[in-house]
Amino acid sequence: MQTGNIFIVTAPSGAGKTTLVAALLAADKSVQLSVSHTTRQPRAGEIHGEDYHFVDRATFEAMIAHKDFLEYAEVYGNYYGTSVRWLREQLSLGRDILLEIDWQGAQQVRKLLPEAVSIFILPPSVEALGERLRGRAKDSDATIEARLAVVRSEIDHAAEADYLIFNEQLDEAVRDLIAVVRSQRLRTAKQLHVRSEQLRSMQSPSA
Repeated sequence: MQTGNIFIVTAPSGAGKTTLVAALLAADKSVQLSVSHTTRQPRAGEIHGEDYHFVDRATFEAMIAHKDFLEYAEVYGNYYGTSVRWLREQLSLGRDILLEIDWQGAQQVRKLLPEAVSIFILPPSVEALGERLRGRAKDSDATIEARLAVVRSEIDHAAEADYLIFNEQLDEAVRDLIAVVRSQRLRTAKQLHVRSEQLRSMQSPSA
């Protein structure tokens, strides 16, 4: 029986999703990050099998044909996907899994696993996000403007999530994310499964 929780964290580029997720994982060792497959090239410092499973396009498309992915999407010309076999194995062991995926992937996961808890991270404003992207000094102004147009289209899907977290103050946003995870574990259905014997020992014999 599935006992683990699935948490989906989605955000437009530059909204601080990676920082928030890293803070959650540091604070709560019971949450495990799903390692996606991707066809993009590794960035400096990224490790195969830890940050992503880096594969070529032909391999990824063969995996699609074999229905190996719970969800997958093509973003900026590269594929990203979540292994369904690995995810189900982890959940069956009672582990909480966090998926960092885009809104398209989140839609696919919610359709197949409606019990998944989805969280959308938002910047204070699109203008503030533009300043963050410019502060990285990695992209041209034209590229940033194009990304901001994509950001607005992504934010159009924010209301599909179960929770919205505005990343205005980092510490507060981290607390909000941790609170969502903890509250999900305390839902009655989860507690009845995880602590059934403990609860039964405290009930009257006829209960």
